[in-house]
Amino acid sequence: METDDLSLKELGNFTGTNGYFEVMGFKATDGIGYIMKNGYSWFVTDFLAVAMFRKNAEWKDEGFICIKLEVKDKKAKMIVTDGNENELYTQKYKWTNAEKDLTLYLCDDVLMLAGEY
Repeated sequence: METDDLSLKELGNFTGTNGYFEVMGFKATDGIGYIMKNGYSWFVTDFLAVAMFRKNAEWKDEGFICIKLEVKDKKAKMIVTDGNENELYTQKYKWTNAEKDLTLYLCDDVLMLAGEY
């Protein structure tokens, strides 16, 4: 039985992408596919479904946003910024099995790991 790698041991191997796949109307890189396959798909899909498609998400048309997942004591917080630490949206999770903080970028409708930028 295959188990999720919640510590994302292979995360450092993603510095670019060989191709894109579609996630809720956005292009996503190989690195995004890796985190989704290893127990973090809720982070990507919840963010896109809840944050980006809210009626009053004026920032959804920005050409660049930064999405940070902060994990501490089995709780998580997702913070969306404009890339200059100006907070645009925050979503909190009372419980998570995630083990690793992550930073993603959404740039020109491509969702990627920070290391793939």
